Amino acid sequence: MATQTLGNRLRVARAERELSQEQLAGLVGVTRQTISAIETELYCPSALLAFLLAQQLSKRVDELFFLKGEPT
Repeated sequence: MATQTLGNRLRVARAERELSQEQLAGLVGVTRQTISAIETELYCPSALLAFLLAQQLSKRVDELFFLKGEPT
């Protein structure tokens, strides 16, 4: 069983662009609750959503998302 989880810097990147959760959600076609769940690491986004978020925030995917924990 994997002991790694997906961490993110989404909240910081969103704040840098002065976007609310609702605004970012509208840009990528999800709900505000989805953005909140990603930021609090309750939800792991699909690869497509990760790329859409990175694109909207002018970041690379690996600048927004990273592995946390011990590799198996």
